[in-house]
Amino acid sequence: MKQSNSIPTVPIYGIPFSNLTMQETVQWLTDVIEKKQETHVITANPIMVMAALENTSFMQVMNQADLIVPDGSGVVWAANVGGQPLKERVTGFDLLHELMKAGETRGYRVYLLGASPDVIQAAHERLHDMYPGVQIVGSRDGFFGPAEDEAVVSEIALLEPDILFVARGADTQEPWIAKYRHRLKSTIMMGVGGSFDVISGRTKRAPKWVQNLKLEWFYRLVKEPKRFLRMLALPKFAWKVMRDKDKVTKTKI
Repeated sequence: MKQSNSIPTVPIYGIPFSNLTMQETVQWLTDVIEKKQETHVITANPIMVMAALENTSFMQVMNQADLIVPDGSGVVWAANVGGQPLKERVTGFDLLHELMKAGETRGYRVYLLGASPDVIQAAHERLHDMYPGVQIVGSRDGFFGPAEDEAVVSEIALLEPDILFVARGADTQEPWIAKYRHRLKSTIMMGVGGSFDVISGRTKRAPKWVQNLKLEWFYRLVKEPKRFLRMLALPKFAWKVMRDKDKVTKTKI
C-alpha cells in the first residue's frame, strides 16, 4: 500500500512527509502490525530529499513508501519556510526504540539486518537486554551483495517478523527494501541508518543540547569527517529552500 490517505502529510518537493507526532506514529504503526499490513517506513532527512531530487529512481522509491517521517530537523524547518508546519521531528533512532517499547507488551517478532558483524551482534545483545519482551528472531550483517540477496530474503521470509530494521545506508537500504518488500513477509520494514552503531556503543549520539540546537549533523561530521562529501547536500538543501520558499510545500515544483 502507498501512504494511507488517513495520514495527514506535508509535501516537501513532492515527497509526502507524515504530519503525525511520535506518539501518533507509534500508534499508527502498532495498528498496522495488528492488521498485518505490509508497510515500508522511510525516516527521511534533507540529504535523502536532495538525493531524490537528483535521482528519479530514488524519488520513485520514496513515493512508493507507505510512511515517510521527518527524521531531519532540516525537513521540519523547510516545512515551516513553506508555510505548512510539521508537528514535530520523528527521528528513526527514537522511533526504533518506541516500537521496541511497544513490542515489550505485545511480544513483537523483530529481525535486525545491517551494519558490520561485530556491530550487529552487539546491537542484537543490547536490544535483547533492553527489551526482553521482544522476540529478536534473527540478525545478520549488511555486508552482502546482490548474489546473496535471495538467501537473505528467504531467511527473513521464513521467520515472518513483525518488524524488520535495515541498516545499510539510505542509498542502499531503501531501494533494497522497495525491491524485496513483497517477498520479505515482514509487516513493518524500516531503514534505520546508523542506529545499530549507536545502540552497540560503537558510536555516540549527539548530546541532547546539541540536538536541541539542531546541530546533530555537525556533531556527526566532527566525529566522522568521512561524511563531509555527503554533508555537502545540507547547504545545497538550505539554499534551495530559501530560494524556493513558498514553492517548497507545493506538490510539484
